[in-house]
Amino acid sequence: MCQYRSVDGKPTDWHLVHLGKFAMGGAGMIFGDETAVEARGRKTHACAGIYSDAHVPQYRRITEFLKSLGAVPAIQLGHAGRKASCHGATRNWKPLTEEDAAVGLPPWTGIAPSPVPSGPGAHVPHELSISEIRDVIGSWRLAAQRATDAGYDVCEIHGAHGYLIHQFLSPVANKRTDAYGGDRAGRIRFALEVAEVVRAAWPADRPVFFRMSVVDGRGGEWVVEDSVALSIELKARGIDMVDCSSGGLQGDSAFPLIPRVPGYHVSYASRIRREAGIKTIAVGLITSPHHAESILQAGDADLIALARGIMYESDWPAHAAACLGVPNHYDLFPPDYAYRFYARDRTLSGYPRGCEASIPHGFQKEVPYVWPAGRESED
Repeated sequence: MCQYRSVDGKPTDWHLVHLGKFAMGGAGMIFGDETAVEARGRKTHACAGIYSDAHVPQYRRITEFLKSLGAVPAIQLGHAGRKASCHGATRNWKPLTEEDAAVGLPPWTGIAPSPVPSGPGAHVPHELSISEIRDVIGSWRLAAQRATDAGYDVCEIHGAHGYLIHQFLSPVANKRTDAYGGDRAGRIRFALEVAEVVRAAWPADRPVFFRMSVVDGRGGEWVVEDSVALSIELKARGIDMVDCSSGGLQGDSAFPLIPRVPGYHVSYASRIRREAGIKTIAVGLITSPHHAESILQAGDADLIALARGIMYESDWPAHAAACLGVPNHYDLFPPDYAYRFYARDRTLSGYPRGCEASIPHGFQKEVPYVWPAGRESED
């Protein structure tokens, strides 16, 4: 999730600590912010980017630390398109104005497949020409090369949430009549060409993912059948996995808002996995270890991703392992922590029988980890 803590695109100590705590808690793969391939592709002045060679050492510092803790560092490469030039999440992405320029936050013109603003009061974006489209695609290639130099082991193309790729995919934002618009074959062309250049630039022995909004938001026109068709084409171009999300674009159709219930994207991950024959990631209000495990065991997805849940509880993976009965789950922590936990258990094993009530809650001998009230209901 975007942190809005970068400086001129560069990550800071905030990102090192923010991402490092997940590695210390046993996470297997760790993604940072959606990372812009161009300076104008950031949403805000404080968004992450990897559009300069000067960014590479800052990211390498983070990837080396994550690897030292046994985690796999992963990067999302994206472009805000028409969603550029705004404030951050805490100000509801309010468009920048000349008043902001007076305090060092000048607005800039975003780009898009068509000159259609993202909503009321939003800036009108610049419509890309064919030659400009090719230049933007080239930015993805350069960003993938820099991400390789920075030590990332997984690259995810961010084609969801109303960002530039999604803007090309959906008729809500793409009104073009040339080779990059019109029917579905035209509208997916940009996404496929980005996938081709990233896959070619990325090391062959490392995977490339693609994050997509399987459906638009309320009133949208991009639907599940479109995402299945896109996933089939992505697989043919060497994409290894589809990260299934939704929303980010709103239109005037009768398409409803997707209810936010536990695991509300799992059915999308399952259908794409089955019909496109490609591995998928499930995300979206998956809070219980038993729920996460059941998704995997049912064959509905190949990976489980968490965002808000692991931000709230950074040791979630290690606690989940304990909850699911994984042997030696303390080994998911750094050795500096793990040996102390094992020593604590050895100490507790020496308590006389019947005195467990005097031991702090959650630390009693042979009592499994107890989730906070309400967690197992997955609310």
